[in-house]
Amino acid sequence: MPIAVLLLALVVLLLLSTMIALTAGLIGLALHLFIAGLIGAAADAIVPGKQPWGWVGAILAGLLGSWVGVLLVGPHGPSLFGVPIVQAFIGALILSFVISMVSRARVAS
Repeated sequence: MPIAVLLLALVVLLLLSTMIALTAGLIGLALHLFIAGLIGAAADAIVPGKQPWGWVGAILAGLLGSWVGVLLVGPHGPSLFGVPIVQAFIGALILSFVISMVSRARVAS
């Protein structure tokens, strides 16, 4: 009987730790996407014109902007929830400017 109780406790502990790890990973992902969205929205507020797709476009601009910014500036500086703040902002500004220029050229033709 005590061995069965110990095995049951071990299974419950294993399931509980798996649930905690999965939840922490999902919360980290949500915070990463939220910070990227804020950075993309800030870049959209500075560059004239609007990014397509609303918040999804802002999140994509923040995520792609962090990648472009790290390529240009390097991995130095502060980061928040895995998003390098300065590099992401610089990259999101560049992407927002390019999107604005492409959409203006498309409207003009």
